[in-house]
Amino acid sequence: MARVLLLTNTLGASAEVLPALGLLQHQVRILPAEASVLVDVPEVDLVLLDARRDLPGAKSLTKLMNTTGISAPIIIITTEGGLSAMTADWQVSDVILDTAGPAEVEARIRIALGEHLAATSAANPSAGEIRTGDIVIDEASYTAKLKGVTLDLTFKEFELLKFFAQHPGRVFTRAQLLQEIWGYDYFGGTRTVDVHIRRLRAKLGAEFESIIGTVRNVGYRFTLSKV
Repeated sequence: MARVLLLTNTLGASAEVLPALGLLQHQVRILPAEASVLVDVPEVDLVLLDARRDLPGAKSLTKLMNTTGISAPIIIITTEGGLSAMTADWQVSDVILDTAGPAEVEARIRIALGEHLAATSAANPSAGEIRTGDIVIDEASYTAKLKGVTLDLTFKEFELLKFFAQHPGRVFTRAQLLQEIWGYDYFGGTRTVDVHIRRLRAKLGAEFESIIGTVRNVGYRFTLSKV
């Protein structure tokens, strides 16, 4: 689930700008498509800029975002007619039609985030790492190390460990973990979470298995304490 900033001057919810976005699980914040918002931009993973009704204004705003140090990838939302105005000098990651379906929107967001992470990691090899205690998680290579030793994790086990490490101390229910890791379209039961937690703990070993703690009648949480 990504933190998405939607910049638009259209009144109302995001459903009017990009209807499919409302069907996805991302955290969406909406702000006016104005230069003034760039003074104090919230921490986001991706920016969606509504260019359907004002292509020149949107282009100027993208250039301003690139010169003011906003590092998040930018995706332009436009109409079929607006595609003819899209060129490389917009300096954006992608462009998407406002009529795009949820699968396409999700794919474009995922690709933009992946390309941005790869570019950042190439410029700074440690940028894609999550370090917490003796655990180092490399998002670019999908590897996790414990005291310098690479853990033999499946993809879902890696995603679980990474998600926990990104939210230390926070308690998550099984349903929340199921949605975050397996997705809203997964039809399996919450027992799947328990099975993967058990396997992940086994791979962390006796010394570190307790960093994924069980909160009785609630769910699980990640803590650096090994008590």
